[in-house]
Amino acid sequence: MIQRLYLKDLLSFEEVNLEFAQGLVVFTGPSGAGKSLLMQALLANLGIGSSEAKLCETELAKPASMESEDLLLEDPLVVRVLRKDRTRFYLNDQQISKRRLGELFAPYLSYLSVRDRGGFESERLLAILDAAAAERDSEAEKLREEYRRRYRIYRERREELERLREDEKRLAELIEFARFEIDKIASIDPREGEYEELLQIKQRLSRLDRIREAMERASAIFELEESVQEVFRLMEKEGEYFSEAMNRLRADFEDTETLAEELAEVDVEEVLDRLEQLSNLIRRYGSIAEALEYRRAKEEELAGYEHIEEDRSELERFVREEETALQELAGKISEHRHAAAKTLEEKLTGILDRLKLPAVLFELEPAELSEWGADRADLSLQGSTTATLSGGEFNRLRLALMSVALPEDGEERGVVFLDEIDANVSGDESIAIAEMIGELAKKRQVFAISHQPHLSARADQHILVRKEGDRSLALSLEEPERLQELSRIVAGEGADEEVLAFVRKLRPADQGPQKRKEHR
Repeated sequence: MIQRLYLKDLLSFEEVNLEFAQGLVVFTGPSGAGKSLLMQALLANLGIGSSEAKLCETELAKPASMESEDLLLEDPLVVRVLRKDRTRFYLNDQQISKRRLGELFAPYLSYLSVRDRGGFESERLLAILDAAAAERDSEAEKLREEYRRRYRIYRERREELERLREDEKRLAELIEFARFEIDKIASIDPREGEYEELLQIKQRLSRLDRIREAMERASAIFELEESVQEVFRLMEKEGEYFSEAMNRLRADFEDTETLAEELAEVDVEEVLDRLEQLSNLIRRYGSIAEALEYRRAKEEELAGYEHIEEDRSELERFVREEETALQELAGKISEHRHAAAKTLEEKLTGILDRLKLPAVLFELEPAELSEWGADRADLSLQGSTTATLSGGEFNRLRLALMSVALPEDGEERGVVFLDEIDANVSGDESIAIAEMIGELAKKRQVFAISHQPHLSARADQHILVRKEGDRSLALSLEEPERLQELSRIVAGEGADEEVLAFVRKLRPADQGPQKRKEHR
C-alpha cells in the first residue's frame, strides 16, 4: 500500500504532500489540470515510466514476501527520486537503478491506461494462464521453472551450434588463412634476440674498414716497446706495469683482428636480407616475440578446426535430445494452461455479463518452441478478435481479465493503477465498471483517474486536481466538496439542486467525511 506522496517542482505543481487512504483513491478534475502527472509521478517512483519532478518521494508498506540479497528492506519503504543533472533513485537511502527498482515492485503492481492498446499479446495471456495454473496446482510452477532453466541452456547451445555451422561453411577459407599465416612466419623461422644480434653485426661491419685503418696506424706502438723497456732498465725503474699494459693491448688487438677476419667472412647481403625479413615481421606483429606467439595461436586455431566436425556432431545431439525433452515439458505446461483457461473462462462469465460484454474464450494454438513453451495464446469473443473491439469494450475486457488474473492474496499484490479506464462507456457500463473496481478496492489499494461520477462516488478518498492560473493544486476533499465535484462531473459548472440530489444518491451510505488538504 502507498501511504504518502511528496513532490516538488513537477511542471505546474510547486509542491504536493498527500497521504493516501486504503481502498479506492480517485483523482478527478478538469482536463489538463495534472491528474496524469500525479499518477505518473507515483508510477515513476516504482520504476514505471518517468517523472519531471525535481524531487519525488513515496512511502509504502513493505509487502511481506518482498526480499532482496543486496538491499536492506525495512518497513516502511521510502523511495526518493532526485532529478538534477541526471535522475537518481534511492530506496531507504540506498542508491538503486531504475531497472532494479522496477523489478522489485513489478510483482506487486498492476497498471491499465486508456492510452495503452496493449494487454492481449500472446505473452501476456500466457503469463496470466501460467499464474492461474500455479494457483490451481503447484506442479505447474515447478514445470515452468524447469522449462525456463532448460530452455535458456538449450537456446545458448543452439546459438553456439548455429555459429559453428557458419564457421564450418567458411572452414576451408579459415584453414587456408591459418596455414598461410603459420607458413609465412615458419618460412622466416625467427628466434628471439636474433634481430638485435644482426643489428650489432651490421654496425660492426659498417666500422670494419675504419677499425683496420686505425689498428694499422696504432701497430707502430709495438716497434717502440723495446726502446721503452731499455729506458726503464737504464733508469733502474720497475717496468712491469708497462709490460702488462702492452700485453693486454696486444691481446685486444689480436681479438679485434680475429673479429675483423670473422666479419670479413660474413655475407653482408645475407645479413641485410635477414634484417629486412625480421623487420617486416616486427612491423606486422610488433616484435619477434609477438610474431612467435601469433604463430602459436594460429597453430592452436588450426588444431581446433580439425575438431569442429566432432564438436558440431556433439552439439547437434544435445540440441536434438533437449528439444525433445522441452517439447515434452511444453506439452505438460500446455495441459495446465488449458485447464487454467477453463477456470478463468468460468470466472469471467459473470463479470463480462455485468460489463455488457459477450463471453470470452482462450484460444491456445501450437507454436514453435520459445521461452514461453510451445503455445500461442489469443482471445475470442463470439468468434471475433480483440482487434475488433471499441475503445470502451477493449478497456472493460482488460479490466475483467486483470480482475480474475490477480492472485487472491490482495495484501501481497497490493496496488492497482487505472488511468481513465471508465472512459468512452455508457451510463450502465460506467456503473458496472465502478462496482467492479469498488469490489477490487476492498482487497487492494486502487488509484484511478476518472471523469465519471459512478466510480468517483465510490472512492474511499477523492482527490481533486485543478488549476489556479498557471499553478496546479491537489485537494483531498471533505464530503460537501465531494458532492460539489461530483455535481461538476455530472453537469459541469452550472450544476443545480436537482443534480446535487442525484449525486447524493450515488454516494454509499457508509462513506464518511475526509479531512481536507490542499497542495500546490
